[in-house]
Parts: sequence; C-alpha cells; structure tokens
Amino acid sequence: KAKSRKFDPNFKGPIHNRGCTDILCCILFILALLGYFAVGIIAWSQGDPRKVIYPTDSRGQFCGQAGTPLEKKPLLFYFNILKCASPLVLLEFQCPTTQLCVESCPNRHLTLIKAKVGNKDDQEYYKKYCKEDVDFTGLSPPQILKDGLCPAMLMPSKAFTRRCLPALATLKGGVVVVGNETTFDDGNSGTVNASDVLEASKKSNIAVEARQVAMRIFEDYTHSWHWILLGLVIAMVVSLIFIVLLRFLAGIMVWIMIILVILVIGYGIFHCYMEFASLKGEPGADVTIRDLGLQTDFSVYLQIRQTWLAFMIILAIVEFIIILLLIFLRKRILIAIALIKEASRAVGHVMSSLFYPLLTFALLAVVIAYWAITAVFLSTSNEQVYKVFNTSNCSFSRQTCNPKTFNSSNASLACPDAECLFAFYGGETLYHKYLILFQFYNVFLFFWCANFVTALGQVTLSGAFASYYWAFKKPEDIPAYPIFASLGRALRYHTGSLAFGSLILSLVQVIRVLLEYLDHKLKGAQNKFAKFLLSCLKCCFWCLEKCIKFLNRNAYIMIAIYGKNFCTAARDAFFLLMRNIIRVAVLDKVTDFLLFLGNSTNSPFSCIGIFSFFFFSGRIKAVEQAAPSLNYYWVPILTVVVGSYLIAHGFFSVYAMCVDTLFLCFCEDLERNDGSSERPYFMSPELHDILSKSKPVEEDRNAKVSDCLAM
Repeated sequence: KAKSRKFDPNFKGPIHNRGCTDILCCILFILALLGYFAVGIIAWSQGDPRKVIYPTDSRGQFCGQAGTPLEKKPLLFYFNILKCASPLVLLEFQCPTTQLCVESCPNRHLTLIKAKVGNKDDQEYYKKYCKEDVDFTGLSPPQILKDGLCPAMLMPSKAFTRRCLPALATLKGGVVVVGNETTFDDGNSGTVNASDVLEASKKSNIAVEARQVAMRIFEDYTHSWHWILLGLVIAMVVSLIFIVLLRFLAGIMVWIMIILVILVIGYGIFHCYMEFASLKGEPGADVTIRDLGLQTDFSVYLQIRQTWLAFMIILAIVEFIIILLLIFLRKRILIAIALIKEASRAVGHVMSSLFYPLLTFALLAVVIAYWAITAVFLSTSNEQVYKVFNTSNCSFSRQTCNPKTFNSSNASLACPDAECLFAFYGGETLYHKYLILFQFYNVFLFFWCANFVTALGQVTLSGAFASYYWAFKKPEDIPAYPIFASLGRALRYHTGSLAFGSLILSLVQVIRVLLEYLDHKLKGAQNKFAKFLLSCLKCCFWCLEKCIKFLNRNAYIMIAIYGKNFCTAARDAFFLLMRNIIRVAVLDKVTDFLLFLGNSTNSPFSCIGIFSFFFFSGRIKAVEQAAPSLNYYWVPILTVVVGSYLIAHGFFSVYAMCVDTLFLCFCEDLERNDGSSERPYFMSPELHDILSKSKPVEEDRNAKVSDCLAM
C-alpha cells in the first residue's frame, strides 16, 4: 500500500521541471500512425466508392457513371425479378438473373412474343431492355430466351434506389397488384401472380433497403439543415448562459436543474399517456411491435398503442429512480453543491477552458472522418468476381468464371443454360487476402486515436485546474495562459503516457467489438452454453472498460500534476482514492450525478428538444407554414437533440474534469498540509469547512485523520 503524501515546502502545484515519460509507447504510437497513413494511401489507391453509389450490371459496369457509355443509363433492370427470391440473394446480395443498365423503367406489361408479332414501336420499346446488338427481328423468341438476350416479359416498374422494381400496390382487402393487374403472362405460356412478384421484390431489395431510408433521411437534411443549424446555435448560446449563471448562482441553478429534470420527464410521461389514450379504438392501433416487424416508415410505430405504452413505462422507471436517488442523497447533494461552487470559481478564473472542447471536437471529427473514408475505400477496393448462374443441375454452378471467354469454356458446353454473371466484389491477390486485417487495423487505430484525443483533453484541463488549486493566493498566483501551458506540457513530455493509457482502453474496446460480432454470428445457434458464456464475457469487459476509464482519468490528473509515467501515476491515483474511498463513493459520484442532470436539463431533454419536437412535427400553428415538409420529422429532431447534448456535454465535461481534479487535489492537500501557518491548506476556507467537517486546526492539530474520513 502506498504511503500518504508528506509535507513539501517547495511543492506549488504542477511540476515544471519534468522529463519525457513512456518513450517506448510514444515511439510505438508514432509508428502505428505511420502505418495507419500507409493503409489509408493503399485503400485510396485501390478503392472505388462508386461501387457504393452506382448499381452494377451483369458485366460489372456502373449504371449512370459519368464519362462512360452508360452515363445516360442510370437505372438497373432485372430480366427476371422472380429469380431474386432465391436464397442466393441472402448470401451474396446479387440476383441470379441478367441485369442491364437502362434509361428508364418499363411502364407497361408486354411479353417477348407479343412484341415480336406487334408493330415496330413495340419492337423498339422492347429492344431497350435487351442486350446490345441483339438481332431482334431475325431470331425467334425461343432462341432469344435460350441465349438470354432478352427478358421473357416486361411489367410496370418504378425506379427505386436506382433499380427498376415492380410498381406494387395493395388494394383494400389485401389484394396485391402490379399496375392494375393481379396476374401476368410470363411469356412462357404461364402466369405470374402479383403476390409472387411482391416476395421477389422484397428479396431483391434486401441489400438496398437501408439505402432507401438513407436517401429519405438525406432528403430531410437538405430541407431542414438551416433549422438544425439554428437549433444548434441556440443550444450553444443556452449552454454558455447556463455556465455563466452556474458561475454565480451554483446552488440555485443546481436545484433548478433537478426540478426541471423531474418536470420534463413528468411531461414526457403525461404526453405518452395522452397519445396512448387517444389511440384507443383506432383501427390497427392494437397491433404489437413484433407483429408489425421492421418498417422503413418509422412513423408507423407511432400509430400503435404499444409504442407509447413502452415509452411511458421507461420514462416512469427513470423518474422513479431519479426521485429515489434524490431522497436518499439529499444530504450529500448540499456537499456536492459546494464542490460545484468551487469548480465554478475555478472555471471563472480559467475561462479559456470552456472553449477547449472545441479543439477536442475538431480532432475527433478528423479521426472519425479519416476512419470512415478509409473504411469505405477498403470495402470498395475489391475486384469484380463473376460466377456461373444456371437453372438446371450443373457441376460448374456458382464457380468463378470469365465473361470474355465463357462462351468457349467447358462450363458453357456442359451447361447450355448457364450464364457468366457479375456476382460480387472480391479478389484473390495478396492485398485482398489481407483486406480483413486492414479493416481490423483501421478500427483499432480509430479507437486508439479517439481515446488519445480524449486523454489529451483530460490532461490539459486537469493541468490547468491544478494550477488554479495550488495557487496559494488566487488569482494572483495563477500562471498566465494555464490551458496553453498545460497543453504544451502534455504534448512535449507525456505523449507516450497518453498513448499508453489509451492503448489499454482501446484493446478492451476492440475485444468488446469482437464479442459483439461473435454474438451477432451466434444468434441463430442453438448452443445455450455458448450464448451464456458470451453474455458473461460481454458483461465482464463492459465493467472492465468502465474501470479502466475511471482509473485512466485519475491517472491523467496525477500525470498533469507530477509529470510521472502512466503506471506510477495510475498507482498513486488508485491508492489516493482508496485512502479516501468514502468520499469517492458518496461525494464525487453525487457531484457527477448532479452534473449529468445539468447536462440533461440544459440540452436535449429540456426546452430545445421539446420545442424542436413541436416545431418539426407541425404542432405549433403559428409557425406551421415555416416548418419544412419531411419524410421523417424525427430526423431533424434527433439531430438537434443529439447535437445539443454533445454541445452541452462539451461544456459540462469541463466542469466534470474540474470537479475530479479539485477532488484529488483536495485529498492531496489534506495529506500534505495541516492548516497551520507553517503548513497552510491551499483549499478555500469554504471548501475546507464543508468537505472536511473538522474542527479548526488551531484547536486540534490531530484532527487530520478524522479530516480524511469524515464527511
């Protein structure tokens, strides 16, 4: 067990004469970054994001790509949409039928036989949906179908995510139609039911269903971005005003925060109940969420009673827990308010700390953008893979083929009805074999860099607030530009220590990602023991991540003050907290709870979130005309809510870091000093009175032990 700190007359706060720490880990981090840049360069040279944007025909060409012969053919047409019901679609996201790029989707039902015997206009219309250079008039329909040159029939279709899918509709009574018909001549002396087409369309769209939602969301953003920006600006102004008020009216503002949280959640419960009651007796409102299944139109969920009942129960449980905590912690709240007041004074003297989160946000944005772009380029750096598709039994079925030489190959002779079609993007080169490792490296470096940026912010802020605490005469002894000085010390001396701490956290986070991946893969498995073991591992690593974050945070504070390496700082912080475990359990955490309530009250769950809900849902009559017309009105609401929360979290994270730093410095102060004229406390008298609850040192010099343990 580490011993408590001894009095040091030369200690005046963060040590300036310090050396570089954890140099080996610093070198490792730099090499990892260089490797990350190399992976990015390779991905950017090999990848092609057009594979995500444009649909691909059976020859692997991009439909609608500028500067190519298919530039004016942006839509993908399926020869036989019914083949998209094949299980192969679920495995390879590719329909086993010929696909062509076309200018427009067919708008009427027409068979190949009718087109052959029809007028010239019908023949020209049908040729647009055949392969190039087809002798449409010279070949007979059986020969055309045998060679796979044209589809057997056309049906009314609509463009959907750049693909021609049947124009399906459902009439009253659940009758499925395509256009206005329920059955079709399939061009081979048979009929096709519209319900079969519906099932095939669902399967063919399984790979692009998410894209439809994404396109609608993107459209909503284009219509509402200026309102979203206005909401975020208002959130920033409100947060700044709130922080300024907290500086002068900490006690009153904390109680206002608590009352607002209770009232806002209470209103949420009331609103959910009113919606739940209003849907009583409505047709279809009693359908369960399970029966409804996955819907791309999320507003459907708001039309059933079970959704509002679930919201109401969740909010009621949250309200009950918060009220219960406030009742049991009512005495500790008064003590926590004193610590928040001291933190307000510290922030008031180091005002530049409020703007430091902007740098953290900017660095995190760069990290996220680099990771996302690299991931897209890596995922699109595969080559075109063609496979043999056929309807009869064939030994060459689903084998890799070359479309240029397929007609003269053994597969074509052995399987007359087979075709060599584009299947998916892959590759067999050395680069493609290790592509999954590059993706893993991209994810790992993303976590490492993101955690490093967060650690840099924590060390910088804690160093600045430690300079405030250990200034004996405030504000005269506070150094000039404490944020810049602390940032310079962190980058110059402790890059290795920050990389070490963030590396440990990143390893745990990557393991959690792998466990989630395994859990996803084992969802269909019947082995209950494996599921149980996986759930236990996920729980253990979640707890481990939380513990590491807590230890890292306090280790960074000790690094900022003493300039030691990560392991030594983590050990000193751990034993210092253990010597003050009662305070850690019932004071520091209560303060964090109050700051969380303040964060919640200040941003999404209060005035801004509620106003954005009423505005974008069109419930404010005065500005109903100004509200944009949206596919999903929850898209801008959720964006404003999350953005406001992140803005408020950036400001309140400064307060949280300040509280944690002052708390550790306070414990250090109690161990180093006794309040006498020779060894005076650096803490303010108000903080000492309410945190230590001890008699004045002049009356009892031996009160230090009770000082450390009493609350």
